[in-house]
Amino acid sequence: MKFRVIKSALVDAVSQVSKAVSSKTTIPILTGIKIAVDEDGLTLTGSNSDITIQVHVPVKKEDLDQVFVEKIGSIVLPGRIFGELVRKLPGDEVEWITNDQFQTTIRSDMAEFQLNGLDPVEYPRLPYLSTDQMFSISADALKSLIRQTGFAVAAKEARGVLTGVLFQLENGVLTCIATDSHRLSKQQAQVEASPEVTLKNVIVPGKSLSELAKTLGDYSGYVDILIAENQILVKTDEFSFYSRLLDGTYPDTNRVIPERGETELVSSTKELLQSVDRASLISRDGRDNVIKWTIKDGKVEVHSTAQDIGSVSEEVNAKVNGPEMSISFNARYMIEALRSIESDEIRIQFTGAMTPFMIQPTDRDDSLHLIVPVRTR
Repeated sequence: MKFRVIKSALVDAVSQVSKAVSSKTTIPILTGIKIAVDEDGLTLTGSNSDITIQVHVPVKKEDLDQVFVEKIGSIVLPGRIFGELVRKLPGDEVEWITNDQFQTTIRSDMAEFQLNGLDPVEYPRLPYLSTDQMFSISADALKSLIRQTGFAVAAKEARGVLTGVLFQLENGVLTCIATDSHRLSKQQAQVEASPEVTLKNVIVPGKSLSELAKTLGDYSGYVDILIAENQILVKTDEFSFYSRLLDGTYPDTNRVIPERGETELVSSTKELLQSVDRASLISRDGRDNVIKWTIKDGKVEVHSTAQDIGSVSEEVNAKVNGPEMSISFNARYMIEALRSIESDEIRIQFTGAMTPFMIQPTDRDDSLHLIVPVRTR
């Protein structure tokens, strides 16, 4: 195995695959990064058995030479050391030689490193996913779906499927749902898919989606998404992101979404967010981080109190329809929901002081948040 590669391209690839490499694994070879070179370029793979990230560095990119291949081959190198080494190399080009005993020489400028590698045959093979269950979506739309649902998944592994986001696909519309049983987020986006492609109970771990969003970074083109029995693959021309799916059946969330509210308020997303954020300065040291709203004609009264700290009261202008009411809820849930909404104005519908209330942007119907109120004395 012998090749040269532009250092900046190697650094970018290593930083991407390193996100999937774990030092805590029962499979020792997964602490390493697999490096393979062939006539098409350089391919790096990192995995922790839950997620796998593979990045391809083509021989040429936009008419610029990146990889100069003399002899093809592959090897697995220790992930942590290799990652740090690559970032700290001097020079603009890296020369690489690996012998038959998997001893690797890495040179750049005046620096030379010798690393002992492992046999790549022992590295787990990537699963083959059929294109039968495939659809395409813009990376920006996918990142938006993740941003607007990922925060609502359950944090504790004991909650099973609730630690993941439910993917459903029908008639070219992808629906993502997340809930921890105290709040819910439901978002939709158009995708490119053949009419026969449908998804019913595909549950992607929230942690995997968080890493996927980081991997996508500034990429704004289209991605292909393939679904198999227990795997999801998100791929572009230059990277592939695999994640295992969660086993189990996601609960039917449609039954908890109210059809309409008795009291409705319309207000500025930013103003409501800022008022809740300020009120939470007082409430967040409390057990449930609870704040109280009183909704009446033309305004929302925001109130928060903590026995050892003090209290805060504030008013926010709003258009209100329906009877006056008071409701208490977890401030963090409201802050996270409002921060995820990409519209200037929101509509909130209430059906009662102890039933879930619904938050939606006023200018679109593909976004929905629910929050379960908190009972106060």
